[in-house]
Amino acid sequence: MTGVQKRFGATQALRNVFLEVAPGEVHALIGENGAGKSTLMKILSGAYKPDAGSIELDGAPFVPANPHHARQCGIAMIYQELTLAPHLSVAENILLGCEPSRRGWLNRKRRREMARVALATLGHENISCDKPVHRLSIAEQQIVEIARVLIGQPKVLIMDEPTSSLAQTDAERLFAIIERLSKRGVSVVYISHFLEECKRVCARYTVLRDGETVGNGDMQTAEITDIIRLMVGREVDEIYTRVPHEIGDPVLELRHVAGRTKPRDVDLVLRKGEVLGIAGLIGAGRTETLRALFGLDPICNGTVLLFSWDRTHGTPSDRLQQGVGLLSENRKEEGLMLDRSVADNLTSTRYAPFSRLGFVNGFRQRRCVSDWIRRLDIRTRRATQRVAELSGGNQQKVALGRLLHHDAAVLLLDEPTRGIDVGSKAQIYKLIGELAAEGKAIVFVSSYLPELLGICDRIAVMCRGQITAIRPAPEWTEDGIIAAAIGQGATSPS
Repeated sequence: MTGVQKRFGATQALRNVFLEVAPGEVHALIGENGAGKSTLMKILSGAYKPDAGSIELDGAPFVPANPHHARQCGIAMIYQELTLAPHLSVAENILLGCEPSRRGWLNRKRRREMARVALATLGHENISCDKPVHRLSIAEQQIVEIARVLIGQPKVLIMDEPTSSLAQTDAERLFAIIERLSKRGVSVVYISHFLEECKRVCARYTVLRDGETVGNGDMQTAEITDIIRLMVGREVDEIYTRVPHEIGDPVLELRHVAGRTKPRDVDLVLRKGEVLGIAGLIGAGRTETLRALFGLDPICNGTVLLFSWDRTHGTPSDRLQQGVGLLSENRKEEGLMLDRSVADNLTSTRYAPFSRLGFVNGFRQRRCVSDWIRRLDIRTRRATQRVAELSGGNQQKVALGRLLHHDAAVLLLDEPTRGIDVGSKAQIYKLIGELAAEGKAIVFVSSYLPELLGICDRIAVMCRGQITAIRPAPEWTEDGIIAAAIGQGATSPS
């Protein structure tokens, strides 16, 4: 790709981008949120048309007419935001657009077999091919998204944050698949904010900043600090900033809490000023536990104590009034109102600072939102811009900003750094430490073990709907967390 440019209205998304990927090469495309990575790949995959520049595929000029044409030419893309049909089954989604047929009739048996093989390749034979996709967790939906791409025979495979919702074991399976594809001559463009992953699976890298190519080179010999400097245009001294904070009395207690299916039997104590991490594999029950706590799913057994009061049953509205806030892992469908403005999304649960007698003072609202935009470094043209127009990472910052604006005392964060670049992650880690220092109690669910070890005071590990071990973070290793997550080497919760 040579001299690629793309403008959306007044925004110059791509200024002058160059990208070259060899056959069988795994190439890291790196940059901050809003740097232009996804836009560049949407041009390659036929979703957008460039304003200027040229593309060559196998040495010949390539002008994709649309995504279907690009896919026929061997370009396959796994988007950061899931692009599944929620009302269709797993098998129907995996084979969508390339269904096996004979004389115009679908071969449903063959479709199910092909889908099952694709899921087995990813180590997820347990996902039912007949289940509607909307009944799967976000992590399971990501598996289906990846399986769909493996059905074809791509020349170039674009992966946009493919591990953002995957646990460590599933990421390992994906890395093995990438290696096999590379040996078959498939070129892989790997977009990820996890630079350790890029270092592991990629041969070379290209860095974008503000819509321009600012650097490239050999991934194995590159220093991560140098790549970060290229990304953000400045030094990032410390990724996992530890802000001193004191841990106080219990503010949230779970006693034998169980939902309809998960969690099964959870005991947990969260204290004032504590950052409590929760690790586990896909389906372990982490998200279900947070949803039950926040009133989105019913609690069928057990007791929830909030500030020593019995608050076992309650709606999300009750929880917000009680000082509990939830950041959903599914920002697209649950976390944001995509057709509304940044200002409306940030302030939708608390209008008190700028309203009177039921009327919102728009000027004061925008001034309040501007403060959060600056504090969280949200890349947006203005407070009135639609959230759907922002990059995925900036959307995540808006969702997090709403909790901070609401001033909740207990924060339930489900994959809060999903899709966020390294520089912004460092800001959010520091912010979480500052919130703990203010006395906020934080539950931090993450599939990315280095950040759990880096910022949490204690880490709990879930396995099959139960917490099997809780220890201070310094007593854990990544291998120890994984062993506990699969039911080996766990100790009694403490």
